[in-house]
Amino acid sequence: MPRPTADVHPYEPRATDAELDDLRARLAAARLPEAETVRGAAPGPGRWGQGVPLADLVRVVDHWRTDYDWRSFEDRLHRIGQFRTVIDGLGIHFLHRRSARADATPLVLTHGWPGSVAEFVDVVDELADPADAAAPAFHVVVPSLPGFGHSDRPATTGWGTEKIAAAWVELMGRLGHRRFLAHGGDWGGNITTVLGGRFPAHVLGVHTTFAEAPPGLTTDGLTAAERGWAEETRDFWHHRAAYAKQQATRPQTIGYALVDSPVGLLAWILDKFAEWSDTEDSPFETISLDRVLDNVTLYWLTRTGASAARLYHESHNSLDPGLRVDVPSAVTMYPRDIEKCPRPWAQERYRRIVRWNAPAEGGHFPSLEVPGYFVEDLRQGLAAVLAARR
Repeated sequence: MPRPTADVHPYEPRATDAELDDLRARLAAARLPEAETVRGAAPGPGRWGQGVPLADLVRVVDHWRTDYDWRSFEDRLHRIGQFRTVIDGLGIHFLHRRSARADATPLVLTHGWPGSVAEFVDVVDELADPADAAAPAFHVVVPSLPGFGHSDRPATTGWGTEKIAAAWVELMGRLGHRRFLAHGGDWGGNITTVLGGRFPAHVLGVHTTFAEAPPGLTTDGLTAAERGWAEETRDFWHHRAAYAKQQATRPQTIGYALVDSPVGLLAWILDKFAEWSDTEDSPFETISLDRVLDNVTLYWLTRTGASAARLYHESHNSLDPGLRVDVPSAVTMYPRDIEKCPRPWAQERYRRIVRWNAPAEGGHFPSLEVPGYFVEDLRQGLAAVLAARR
């Protein structure tokens, strides 16, 4: 396996004690609003109808201030392997876990918002060196999107999904991975689509949980279930996407609160983990409280609340309507995700769907909600992609 070029450097950032003390002090001094006026509602979506309930936020803030251990997560990232490289003048941070297997295939995993590399820390080792010798293995690369985590914050416009996809090709090449597989959901799914459509000479195939159909397709010919998917997606964008419109139009304005207030940042992100997860009430029914706090603390310590929000300003509704993906593609539609694309629509963009899966459980964050299932589904999807190339 080729080794990384000299442009790639090991990177082990550590927050200072003063930064962690400042975080705890800000949490202790937080000014909170009164409780929501639906207070006392029974557990379920109605309890969250006005956003994060006060009692839930107080519990999470107290845990964050008194019991949460950032150093443990820092050490976890260091064990996986962290690196940085500069592409088009911007520093890009990434995790790189090489497999011990000689038959391993390079794989780039791309996160979205409000996620980070924290989405994949629980699945990297099993993907790289599976316990089952018969399972496929991968050299896993997990970049932080520009403006997220320990990647640099862009100082100019232009870092949209098209440019990010091109940067991933350059990144993988520097690691010795001229040809590779790609997976993503949310913005990572959009970038994965661009990778498959624009760079077929480098991308062996894609797996996505966020297939995006070309615009303007009719519901004629769809099954009742598929029409239901289309209606749920339409309802989401009409009634539950204020966060996206805010970040697409005025990211700087919301950014002040996200960078200055850890409680404001937590509430903004926790609201999405709650609404987009396959749970009846709290996201912590399936997702570790500490893993959510790993994700939020990474945003806080790197001061990337505003810069991450700007990705919406750069790329919202920007996917080329004419882009087609001709490399083999595997698609998984989790039932509680915020967008679910009917297969006939997906096939208008992804021309070689070799595996289609619609599991019974899971939401927008499957690598955190159902990590065991996620790994197995990803393996099967990518195995089908590789088999289609033989």
